[in-house]
Amino acid sequence: MSESDESAALIQRLRSRWPGVAAEMLADGLESYVPDGLPDDHFTHDVLPVMEIYGLTVLDAIGSGRELSYNEIHAFTGPVAERHAEDRLPLQLLLSGIHGSANVLIANAAELATPDEALPLVQVVKRLVDVLCNITLSVVSTYTEVEQSLYHAEREARRELCAALVDGRPVQALAARADIAVADAYLVITINVPGQAVDTPATNLLARRRTRALQRAFDELTSTTTPFMFDGLYGVALIAEIPVAEQDRAHARFDELAAALTQQFGTPVFLGEMAEVAPDGVPTAVRETTGLIELACALGRAPGAYRLDDLLIEYQVTRPSLARDRLAQRIAPLRDHPHLVAALRAHLQHGANRKAAAAEVHVHPNTLSYRLRRIHELTGHDPTVPYDSRVLAAALTVDRVCDR
Repeated sequence: MSESDESAALIQRLRSRWPGVAAEMLADGLESYVPDGLPDDHFTHDVLPVMEIYGLTVLDAIGSGRELSYNEIHAFTGPVAERHAEDRLPLQLLLSGIHGSANVLIANAAELATPDEALPLVQVVKRLVDVLCNITLSVVSTYTEVEQSLYHAEREARRELCAALVDGRPVQALAARADIAVADAYLVITINVPGQAVDTPATNLLARRRTRALQRAFDELTSTTTPFMFDGLYGVALIAEIPVAEQDRAHARFDELAAALTQQFGTPVFLGEMAEVAPDGVPTAVRETTGLIELACALGRAPGAYRLDDLLIEYQVTRPSLARDRLAQRIAPLRDHPHLVAALRAHLQHGANRKAAAAEVHVHPNTLSYRLRRIHELTGHDPTVPYDSRVLAAALTVDRVCDR
């Protein structure tokens, strides 16, 4: 009887419970190399499908007595290892996780083997060790290639070019190194993922994954090489100017991108846009778009892409000025009366629809009317009068956004 015939029954039993074994292997491996603070499923979507699909390929090869070549194994381990290498996950931790997973597989094979299958079990384990050797070689080779890759150097050059433009420093030498022509004008995109910067292995890994996802997204959207920098929470992308006729369509695509990234990252993502910016105007544009995002966040706006036109009035009334300070004073008498502020917001949102405004704050329409009269008494501005309502709306915006 051939070696494959002897081990076929054991392999078939392993195959029948493979999805569960693969999940157990991943869980054991993650215990070895995942930094504290990462979500439980952070690697699941990337790694588990590969383990499920190609694990069956390995089992079928062992069951049929076919040798798996290094190239076959590298075809499925290489891409996964490349992502981990770009995330700068320490190689020793990854290898420790892989070997932990292999121990789980061997333990399952031993559990499934019958007392008279000692020889087939040894044969299966021997073949698994050969596969493990090639996986280890593939991972080490991939890490080496990533560390030495020209792509890494090019990406760093793009980051340095972007940083120089943002800082207002000379860029010609950097542009030549990055092999990117400095554009006559840029669409400046600032990226903000609200959160607190914490220097831990988990947050650093998340930052690198977010960086790769953003760089890839901008390159795909623009079909060009985009100067870009990002630290996991805040960044800038400089896109060679988009024709005016295409700017609205581009804005819609960036709005969709922000929504997609919000879902992918599991946290709100805001983009700020400013078009037709000359290279020497990039520092100012970055400051302005950063302020625009901060304004959108302060106003409680949904994640998305924002241009000045989206927050034109709010932006203007919150700029430092004597008028802004006077507006803040208009709303000051209401600060100790949150129920009146809520009533005013509901009235401004629903206008003449008193029933809808009352329902918004869960009161009777007559109660809402009383609260609006009380607002008039305290502020001197009648919310039911068009001009006064505009003053109160502007004052509410200032009060919500600016330091009192």
